[in-house]
Amino acid sequence: MRHLDIDSETARELDPELTAWGSAVKTNAILADIFDVLAMINANLCAIGSGKKAKTPKKYARPGDKDKKKIGKNALPPDELRAWFDKKRKEHNKSKQEEANRQ
Repeated sequence: MRHLDIDSETARELDPELTAWGSAVKTNAILADIFDVLAMINANLCAIGSGKKAKTPKKYARPGDKDKKKIGKNALPPDELRAWFDKKRKEHNKSKQEEANRQ
């Protein structure tokens, strides 16, 4: 029991706080945050030396970053969004009703 891997179910049950801090996911997240801070410090130091405004460096890639896509520029106002959902709901219910009537 003393030599269990920190990611094992038993270790998580015995000491959940320790396993949360000791997991590879947590460590990787902390390292990525440190990388981002150091990149920002480096950009600021370069800007001080050149007299120009600091460029914001790219953040270290994290899992799932590629999945976050922005579609369009502006969100629909709430009233229009509600109307669109109501329209789609009615269309869906109508098609289900027609299918039930055919059977």
